[in-house]
Amino acid sequence: MCRYGYIPASFLSILFLFCFIPMVLSLLSQTQLDTMINLSKNFNGSVPWSGPNPCSWKGVTCDLTNSSVRGISLSGFSLSSSNFLPDLCKIETLEHLNVSNNRLSSIPDGFFTECGKIKGLKLLNFTGNKIRGSLPTFSGFDGLESLDMSFNLLEGNIDLELNELISLKSLNLSFNSFMGSLPTKLGKSMVLEQLVLSVNHFHGKIPDELLSYENLTLIDLKANNLSDSIPSNIGKLSKLETLILSSNYLTGEIPTSLMDITKLSRFAANLNKFHGSVPPGITKHLTNLDLSYNYLSGPIPEDLLSPSQLQAVDLSYNKLNGSLPKTVSPSLFRLRLGGNSLSGNIPSDAFATVQNLTYLELESNNLNGWIPAELSSCRKLALLNLAQNQLSGVLPSQLGNLSDLQVLKLQTNKLNGIIPIQIGQLHKLSTLNLSCNSLDGSIPFEITNLSSLAFLNLQSNNLSGSIPTSIESLKNLLELQLGKNKLSGVIPNMPLSLQVSLNLSSNLFNGSIPTSFGNLYNLEVLDLSNNKFSGQIPAELTRMSALTQLILSNNQLTGEIPGFHQHVSIEYAGNKNLTKATTLDNPVRYAASKKGISVAVAILIAIVAAIFLVGFVTLVVVSVSRHYYRVNDEHLPSGEDHLHPQVIQSNVLTPNGIHRSSIDFSKALEAVAETSNVTLKTRFSTYYKAIMPSGSIYFVKKLNWSDKILPVGSHDKFGKELELLAKLNNSNVMTPLAYVLSTDTAYILYEFVSNGSLFDVLHGSPENSLDWASRYSIAVGVAQGLSFLHGFASGPILLLDLSSKSIMLKSLKEPLVGDIEHYKVIDPSKSTGNFSAVAGSVGYIPPEYAYTMTVTMPGNVYSFGVILLELLTGKPAVTDGTELVKWVLPNSTNQNYILDFNVSKTSQAVRNQMLAILKIALVCVSTSPEKRPKMKSVLRMLLNAR
Repeated sequence: MCRYGYIPASFLSILFLFCFIPMVLSLLSQTQLDTMINLSKNFNGSVPWSGPNPCSWKGVTCDLTNSSVRGISLSGFSLSSSNFLPDLCKIETLEHLNVSNNRLSSIPDGFFTECGKIKGLKLLNFTGNKIRGSLPTFSGFDGLESLDMSFNLLEGNIDLELNELISLKSLNLSFNSFMGSLPTKLGKSMVLEQLVLSVNHFHGKIPDELLSYENLTLIDLKANNLSDSIPSNIGKLSKLETLILSSNYLTGEIPTSLMDITKLSRFAANLNKFHGSVPPGITKHLTNLDLSYNYLSGPIPEDLLSPSQLQAVDLSYNKLNGSLPKTVSPSLFRLRLGGNSLSGNIPSDAFATVQNLTYLELESNNLNGWIPAELSSCRKLALLNLAQNQLSGVLPSQLGNLSDLQVLKLQTNKLNGIIPIQIGQLHKLSTLNLSCNSLDGSIPFEITNLSSLAFLNLQSNNLSGSIPTSIESLKNLLELQLGKNKLSGVIPNMPLSLQVSLNLSSNLFNGSIPTSFGNLYNLEVLDLSNNKFSGQIPAELTRMSALTQLILSNNQLTGEIPGFHQHVSIEYAGNKNLTKATTLDNPVRYAASKKGISVAVAILIAIVAAIFLVGFVTLVVVSVSRHYYRVNDEHLPSGEDHLHPQVIQSNVLTPNGIHRSSIDFSKALEAVAETSNVTLKTRFSTYYKAIMPSGSIYFVKKLNWSDKILPVGSHDKFGKELELLAKLNNSNVMTPLAYVLSTDTAYILYEFVSNGSLFDVLHGSPENSLDWASRYSIAVGVAQGLSFLHGFASGPILLLDLSSKSIMLKSLKEPLVGDIEHYKVIDPSKSTGNFSAVAGSVGYIPPEYAYTMTVTMPGNVYSFGVILLELLTGKPAVTDGTELVKWVLPNSTNQNYILDFNVSKTSQAVRNQMLAILKIALVCVSTSPEKRPKMKSVLRMLLNAR
């Protein structure tokens, strides 16, 4: 009998497994082990490969028994040398190789020679590098199924370089600079399934030879220079699921053979030149159709919106006419038909059962009749845009049931009746525009329940009564437009969050201008014109530090205009007893006619002036002195040192010895005490010119949102954020040199640039107009700076206010992206004051910001697109009350009309390049954030447009 008892077989198996695991972990062949170890040494720590077992290293994949390496991913390690690539080919079991998102500029010939011999290699990913030259020839690579070389700097034509890839199923060469005709030799075995060649310079027609690849499920050719029509027999691609042809120059009609492709779910051909009608039945199998910005005409087929699987349709900005279809798919979540000539009623029953509808845009048509109350059945609606039609009748109270609604635009119609109180139930609403209608009655106080409201526009109606006293409770309101109504009564306190504009013009207000307006420190435009305001302009209005435009025309104001900041433009014509102060240095505009002064009167004035000269000078000196101290007393803490804020922390950030010896903080604070030193004002900052004792000149930037900065955490955190930004090394980014923190204000020092901002140079004197070489260089430089900031290693650095005012110019060809620290140091969510960080100035704000209120990289790309349009058109972001994007888009078919003629007339070559940049700008300002490229791609496109 066994003395030790029975040991179960299962226990022995487990014991054997634990003993065997260390052996399993080291079963790589000696060759592969040596290769991996040598590779790790060559990377010099830039790739975190360490330890005795390569199968446990980051990015390394082995088979189940850890006996061979199957995949290697070296993505995102900032590798610049490609010398290691041939060594990877020594791993004969390699199946997947990913070296994407590095800085490789070339691929050694040895890589193609050696890796071409690996029969099992299935995937190569080189996307997101800086590989230049022509497309390499792939010889061998018998097993290669997927090749991705997108987002590089490849150029030239493509002929037979890929024809030996007999197993190729997926090819992505997008975002390069390839030219010539589309390639058709893409593997002799014709097994290609996915073809992505978007954002290149391919031209000519879509070749019929591509249709021989009958396994294709995806074709993406967007943003090229393709022309001619879509092959009529494209229907033979029976497996095609996605076809994207957007942003080309394709013409002709939409081929009806597309309806033969039963698996086709997405067809996008927007921004082309297609004409003819929309084919009936084209959406029979589709889930997503985008044919916007073409020349399609005729009525919308009655069956277009009815297929049950259909989810999104965009036919906006064509030449369609006729009525809206009466049957709508219950699966539809996005419908865009704006910018056409559609007429008739909005069918009341069409949307009664469309429960998933989230975006409905029918603006800029000729629709008439009433707004159907049945729209309230679309409970998921987030955006409803019926603006610029001929709609009449009352505003349905049932719209108050749309609890998810964020944007409601009904302006420029013929609506009448009152604003229903049920509007106050739309608690998620951020934009409400009912302007340019015939609405009457009073503004319902329930509208002040809209706690998320950011933009409220009720101007150009027949509204009467007073403004609700509770309007101050709208803590997120950025813009309030109430002009051209019949409003009267006492003006209540306004929300301190107002930033964009407060418009009370052309109403029946009288009495004094409220002194409470002086608390609107963030407001840019105040319009009180065409009322009956009387008395003096309150001195409190000079406290409005962000004010750029004050419109007081046609009132009954008297006295002198107070001393506003020099950047404030004041319009005061039509106030008979209002005079310009003798100490004013701001640009005041007076539109009334000026009568000449007789010689006798002039002589008399001169005599009187001579008699009282000494006394006058004395009075002026005393007056100015008192005025100066009074104004500064309003802004600075009381005490003996009220002219010099109490410094609690200061630091020089730059290691540059010249700057360290030149910067004098006391001189910096003296500079910001003098308004005459102001050189630039942006939404978040005021720039002062400071001359140091050494003679060196610096910018001292005062951050205008002090109560939003210091609560971020502490003064130490503020300093640490700036220390990180000071280490940025990019020739197109404005980096901080030093900072000063007082008890309530933050100041940052920069190198001084004498050319000013891009806005000043571009929209200043016509005699100093920038030539195209300078404009192109500025565009590339700004793109380079933004690309650098968005790709920052520890996370993207975004711009809260990207505009031509935040771009400084070292020279007329060298831009500096400024105000980069705002995203890091301004935290609205932790502010002690009322603040809502607008993502840009008016004209630069991306459309989605109205309901997301979030700063994003696509939002920055939109703002950059506006800057490109400024460079191309020579017009400011807002001209005559119209945003530049909204002026360009309707005229995009007449591209030469858009361009600044003073520049485009130079030569045909210049005009062609401007048109190429215009194409990039239009992509950047796409309504949909998803359609905007990343800044890295925008930079490549700009460089490729030379």
